[in-house]
Amino acid sequence: MKMLSKAKGDTMSYNEIYQKWSEFDALPDYLKNELKNMTEHDKEDAFYTSLAFGTAGQRGLIGAGTNRMNIYTARQTTEGLARLMDAKGDSKKRGVAIAYDSRHFSKTFAFEAARVLALHDIPSFVFESLRPTPELSFAIRELNTLTGIMITASHNPAPYNGYKVYGEDGGQMPPEDADKLTEYIQEIDDIFQIPLADEDNELITIIGETIDNKYLAEVKAVTINQDIINTYGKNLNIVFTPLHGTGEMLGRKTLAQAGFEKIAVVEAQAIPDGDFPTLKSPNPENQAAFELSEQLGREVDADMLVATDPDADRIGVEVRLPNGTYQPLTGNQIGAVLAKYILEAHKQAGTLPANAAIVKSIVSTELVTAIAKSYDVKMIDVLTGFKFIAEQIQSFEETGSHTYMMGFEESFGYLIKPFVRDKDAIQALLLICEVAAYYKSLGKTLYDGIQDIYAEYGYYLENTVSITLEGIDGAAQIKAVMDKFRLNQPTHFNGIKVALTEDFLHNTSTSADGETTALTTPPSNVLKYHLEDGSWIAVRPSGTEPKIKFYLAAVAETQEASADKLIAFADDINAFIK
Repeated sequence: MKMLSKAKGDTMSYNEIYQKWSEFDALPDYLKNELKNMTEHDKEDAFYTSLAFGTAGQRGLIGAGTNRMNIYTARQTTEGLARLMDAKGDSKKRGVAIAYDSRHFSKTFAFEAARVLALHDIPSFVFESLRPTPELSFAIRELNTLTGIMITASHNPAPYNGYKVYGEDGGQMPPEDADKLTEYIQEIDDIFQIPLADEDNELITIIGETIDNKYLAEVKAVTINQDIINTYGKNLNIVFTPLHGTGEMLGRKTLAQAGFEKIAVVEAQAIPDGDFPTLKSPNPENQAAFELSEQLGREVDADMLVATDPDADRIGVEVRLPNGTYQPLTGNQIGAVLAKYILEAHKQAGTLPANAAIVKSIVSTELVTAIAKSYDVKMIDVLTGFKFIAEQIQSFEETGSHTYMMGFEESFGYLIKPFVRDKDAIQALLLICEVAAYYKSLGKTLYDGIQDIYAEYGYYLENTVSITLEGIDGAAQIKAVMDKFRLNQPTHFNGIKVALTEDFLHNTSTSADGETTALTTPPSNVLKYHLEDGSWIAVRPSGTEPKIKFYLAAVAETQEASADKLIAFADDINAFIK
């Protein structure tokens, strides 16, 4: 069992820490009541460790404990951030931009953070009400703050919340600073004794509409062919839902200012609500999140349905099929249709740069690689985590080596224009609707567009299988699965030979004949198996959730053959991990 720091040279068991919390008189009643009702398993899971930073910050269940999101862990993380900023000298005076979503305690955690920062003489710029993650990224760059905080658990279920930290470029905090932040957090001996400034401290500035308007002005440039929207977009029937989150206001305004007129909003889900009462989970990756959208879509004869997750950094899309039903697009399909349109539209307009580049994560579809190659556009693969895409954008700007055209992750995250440095569902909402208008101009739908891409490049089908394993036992099981893959390296999947194995933790790329070369990416606990037919399989623990993820990608000449491969790959994975 992992023990937690008590004082220099000492440790405390989870029961000792639980007792310390129980005896703290100033603990709010709702947390005291939760402590009283904990089972022994609850105690261990809540106190056996502290919330750790992953690929996108900190995320956990809301509640009492060091392994939970609450006012004390939010203060602790902020105190660590303040100490990190203190070490940077006068640059800390640039301050911190802070935003939050619709989840329980999000606003509270945001203002608790501002109060901790104020006692370190660090200014904060806090949004007046909930705002999307991409606008927080934009605000960092617009206000020239040294860092930023976003209180959100993205698309997780209602019991979760989280704390994302951003660097001065507007991207998620890079690994080096994140490691230092973790060290500062771990140095804090007593999270109950972190001092707070008054709520009306002069270093806390409230921001809002001015930043909204500047962000919306930048979003206008996402449009590539305004004539397409003017002619065909006005008659495009769009159903939009923000899933009780932050995307409602900016989403509506973005579509309206571009010229889309037939926008039907799922009004029951336009109300911010951390309980997400109309949903089992506010995740636009899941078709279940589109139930009310599909109902409204049938009523208004919608061409497409679009959903943003609670902090509006991810987007999901469903398209109408010829039989009138709606089918979700995968994250990879959305990435492919966006990439194809961006490159083709710029090519037709004569505005495709000679040094154009697209950036994607290593577990995203190779279909976009094939598309980019056909336009003589550079494809750059990076580790999972949008911070790595942001690093590439920064490098492009500093060196002039490439012109950024688009970045994406298969987990429904896209960034079109780099005035933001994280996933931006508002930008993606606008462009996917423009793409739909383009296909409408051809007498086609988005579904037809995907089929056209497959016909041209081959049938690249992907599936992501996520297994949730929560708590201390789950963490051990996830480690055991990763260890098994490394100690018993698969040589075939579905009878197809593994041509190359990439171990991103040990930075090795090993061919089937045993020849090994070094990878240049930062270490990350990911394994990727490239098969002889162009298919591939990857496995990695999630950096933000208690999950292990298996990424399956098949390539074939027909959709049926590709789908059969995916099923066979999944069967092989299941047999292997048992």
